[in-house]
Amino acid sequence: MAKQKTLREEFTKGIIKENPVLRLVLGTCPTLATTTSMESAIGMGISAAIVLVCSNIVISALRKVIPQKVRIPCYIVVIAAFVTIVQMLVKAFVPSLDEQLGVYLPLIVVNCIILGRAEAFAGKNSVVASAVDGLGMGIGFTVALIVISAVRELFGAGSLLGHALLPFPAMTIFVLAPGGFFVFGLVMACANKLAEMGGGKKAELGGCKACPMADTCQKLAKGDACEKEGKETVES
Repeated sequence: MAKQKTLREEFTKGIIKENPVLRLVLGTCPTLATTTSMESAIGMGISAAIVLVCSNIVISALRKVIPQKVRIPCYIVVIAAFVTIVQMLVKAFVPSLDEQLGVYLPLIVVNCIILGRAEAFAGKNSVVASAVDGLGMGIGFTVALIVISAVRELFGAGSLLGHALLPFPAMTIFVLAPGGFFVFGLVMACANKLAEMGGGKKAELGGCKACPMADTCQKLAKGDACEKEGKETVES
């Protein structure tokens, strides 16, 4: 039961509590670039989620074999291999999506969400836990893209998935960069509020314990950050 509870927590944390886009503010570039329509957002989210799960599994399985000094290049090679596979599949079966995503599909290789989970979690945990973590983060990333793209496409183009919905003229600014940042900020504020409401007393704590990355922070695990916080409190 304890193991199942832990895996359940690892899965759900990526959706709200540690959402990679809305809470950790990672992958902002592809988020803003691919959320002008829901179709491209869903395609990017699913592609990134597949790469994230597969790379987490492989990196976790090889974590005791990969030398510590060259772990980052090794992680990138593994991620690049899966990105190439996904890109070839998209080109073969969904060429229209490949055209919409353009250069952002191969750029999943350098997406800091995927490399960040490899470094912070997959390289230190079991294969099963890493797979669950990757799936949760991938779903959280996809959900964030869908929510942002739904608002931008609805108000910017007056449609959702190509179906016209608005009875009044659309506001083009929502599909441009300023509108993207505006919607991104609003959705992020809502996600932070939900995380605080669901966090209870933990959300009220200050310092490192309130950070979304507290569970995987190595300094906090070693007690360095807590010690630093204590010194600052005493000095103040």
